Amino acid sequence: MKLKENTTQKKLRGGYYTPQKLANYITKITLKDKMKILEPSCGDGSFLKSIKNRLNINNYNVEKIDAIEYIEEEANKSRKIVKSIDNAIVINDDFYNFYVNCKDKYNLIIGNPPYIRYQYLTEFQREKQSQVLIKNKMKSNKLINSWVFFLVACIELLEKNGTIAFVVPAEIMQVAYAEDLREYLSKHLSKINIISFNELLFEDAEQEVVVLIGTKKNKEKECLIANCLYDNVDEFIRKYNQSDLFYEKILTNDKWTRYYLNEKENDVIEKIKQDSRFRKIGDVGLVNVGITTGNNDYFSLDDNYVKKYDLKKYTKPLIGRSSQTHGLVFNEKDWEKNVNKGVKAYLLTINEDVNVEDMSKEQQEYIKLGEDNEENKGYKCRIRKRWYSVPSIWIPDAFLLRRSNVYPKFVLNGIDAVSTDTMHRIKIKDEYDNKKILLSYYNSISFAFTELCGRSYGGGVLEILPKEAENIIIPNIDDMDEQNVNRLIGILDDNIRNKKDIREAIKIMDKEILENYLGISSNTINMYREIWKTLNDRRMNRK
Repeated sequence: MKLKENTTQKKLRGGYYTPQKLANYITKITLKDKMKILEPSCGDGSFLKSIKNRLNINNYNVEKIDAIEYIEEEANKSRKIVKSIDNAIVINDDFYNFYVNCKDKYNLIIGNPPYIRYQYLTEFQREKQSQVLIKNKMKSNKLINSWVFFLVACIELLEKNGTIAFVVPAEIMQVAYAEDLREYLSKHLSKINIISFNELLFEDAEQEVVVLIGTKKNKEKECLIANCLYDNVDEFIRKYNQSDLFYEKILTNDKWTRYYLNEKENDVIEKIKQDSRFRKIGDVGLVNVGITTGNNDYFSLDDNYVKKYDLKKYTKPLIGRSSQTHGLVFNEKDWEKNVNKGVKAYLLTINEDVNVEDMSKEQQEYIKLGEDNEENKGYKCRIRKRWYSVPSIWIPDAFLLRRSNVYPKFVLNGIDAVSTDTMHRIKIKDEYDNKKILLSYYNSISFAFTELCGRSYGGGVLEILPKEAENIIIPNIDDMDEQNVNRLIGILDDNIRNKKDIREAIKIMDKEILENYLGISSNTINMYREIWKTLNDRRMNRK
């Protein structure tokens, strides 16, 4: 975790401001005459400038504009913008204080709420934001970012049939902690329009964002959602037409990434979930985070350090990065290759029952080196019985890359290797054949579900967490003969080791496993291949 003192002030206050042309267009399509408007985090006034210009262009009036800004310097900039607008005020305060005292309802709530991680909030902010979420029957935890509170609180302040237009992180579409939020939105909004972009909007952040435009319900009815995808803001401005939007019902609390797909593609996703020929990774095994050392630099060792400090008896073979796996099965040769390349291929695994006094002189020197460099004072280290003893070390059957790029990697553990938290650890249930579980992952259906279950970030990164990984759908090939399994694993292993195009190997797996073995139609397979390509391309195009 990045320490607070090493984090920029921009990140601490969540200050990534909306490009002016985007603010202008969002205002254009949402602002109407004689509205009561709220801007809950106005910053230096991007949306206020847009509102002011639009009022002048359309000769509109407003009943009132309330703008809130926590940073005094920014609030003063915004005051200069609205000083010529009647009934407009900028309040320099924490939005929570405004929210609890607000007696009004608004026709339009517009803006870009701050993106502040839980650990960077004050105790006051944590407590009060948590209260608001719990009051609205949502769970509050340390993963939740400040923008979630802003969105929920503002919907409370929205008039029936009123409009909310926010620039929010694309996490709303896909992360597990936003599941409660997605359900809340579907209960309180009658229509939701999500506008996504292939290009990143904030040049100095890898935060992917979307524009959310919602209409508050005036009576109990189903929520409809429409998703629009554009390359960039210019294309959005040029092509967006509200009358052409295709809305569909929100049927489940699934991730909203499904709405990047068409109706037929979503239908085939639901059918495979119910198909007895398939199951979830969680049905055949447990996915757990890799080892959290608290200090990878100290506990990950290269061969020189192991020899210098006589640490071989206290180490296990380590996979520190995806590039160190090489093939489909991580074996002794792969590990020796890493050792010879000088990478940190050992993990220090001293049992907590081992006293320093019982170690060799060289081993004691390494412990002292850590203490001299204050490695023992990091949070994870200092709360242990012995700071140098890393807990929860067990040998997994397989590894799944936590963050991937071109495609996700699922690798069997061919030796007693361990991994840091760059890789997830998988324990396959005893009744299943490890090789068959490995092979069953490499096909278009499972790759498509990996994209659907995970979440994407700027730079083309796909991240998947343990519980999300357990929801990935894989085919059941328990009865496939061993000779065929070994043959197909050999094809995949050759492809990965020689850095060939993975799509060519996946086509073979689709044909052999999905079509020939399971009897899945070529039409269904092609649809899944297209789903995987759509989601993968969208992610990779943002590199």
